[in-house]
Amino acid sequence: MKLALGLGYWGSGLPKGMPEQVAAAEDLGFDSMWTAEAYGSDALTPLAWWGAATERIGLGTSICQISARTPTAMAMAALTMDHLSGGRFRLGLGASGPQVVEGWYGQPYPKPLARTREYVEIIRKVLARDLPVDHYGEHYHLPYKGGADLGKALKSTVHPLREDIPIYLGAEGPKNVAMTAEIADGWLPLFFSPSDNDFYKSNMEEGFAREGARRTMDDFDVAAVVPVVPGDDVEKAADGVRPMLALYAGGMGAKEANFHLNVFTRMGYEAECQKIQELYLAGNRKDAIAAVPTKMVEDVALVGPPEKIRDELAKWDESVVNTLVISGQPKLLEMMAGVVS
Repeated sequence: MKLALGLGYWGSGLPKGMPEQVAAAEDLGFDSMWTAEAYGSDALTPLAWWGAATERIGLGTSICQISARTPTAMAMAALTMDHLSGGRFRLGLGASGPQVVEGWYGQPYPKPLARTREYVEIIRKVLARDLPVDHYGEHYHLPYKGGADLGKALKSTVHPLREDIPIYLGAEGPKNVAMTAEIADGWLPLFFSPSDNDFYKSNMEEGFAREGARRTMDDFDVAAVVPVVPGDDVEKAADGVRPMLALYAGGMGAKEANFHLNVFTRMGYEAECQKIQELYLAGNRKDAIAAVPTKMVEDVALVGPPEKIRDELAKWDESVVNTLVISGQPKLLEMMAGVVS
């Protein structure tokens, strides 16, 4: 099992202590570090800024939202980051949800899987740099037909350092997970539970079995975000995770289209999630947080004494997950490095 540092996206401003966390992760031999974006801080700028102080650790986006940039603009950023980092960049992509895509980016959300497939295909064409890039799919047209009517197919002026930069996809639903296994090099699950391992493994195997699949289970990376809160009192430790789960299960996305809620529903928490969502959307966040069961926390997080965390790591190690993406101060990172070793 590998460890990675999750830097996430910012709250209301620049988070404190990030350079120290990055330095600790590099010193402790963490495999990679990952930044994110929602509708505030972007993923690429902090990754380049903090990553400039590193020499070894992998640099990844978890995730860049595909509606935020055209496929060719995303490919330009990827090949630029890969050059600047000496071949350490990993491109994590995701479709986000309709509220952000249509409300923030002003782009249509329907058919996110088909859109993602085309997006990745175009990026790979740019990185291959063997032919001028053209593409006429359902969602993207290159060169654009219409407008000034002067568009022409182009190749990147910059030669990629690597023509095969690893592409990871954020995915939660079974069809999306299967497509991720088919077309990507890695999967970035947000709320993975070892108890659902067989379900996700079957989705992945479906994707690996498709004609033209790039990878197999043996060379595919699953880098799961796993909250870690150590403490002697399990309930108090779980309190450190409840607010985040209440936000994602109860208040994230539209009521009719909350993909995170669907994940927890598949785990068996349908009634609990309905209650959490009702409370959260009614503005009663305190009770929504209190309604998150400790078992639900323990399904997707590591909470409690270090000995308990060490014991529970066994079921993660037996799952499809290869990499644990954890967030925290250097002391926590050091503890986890000792527990995993």
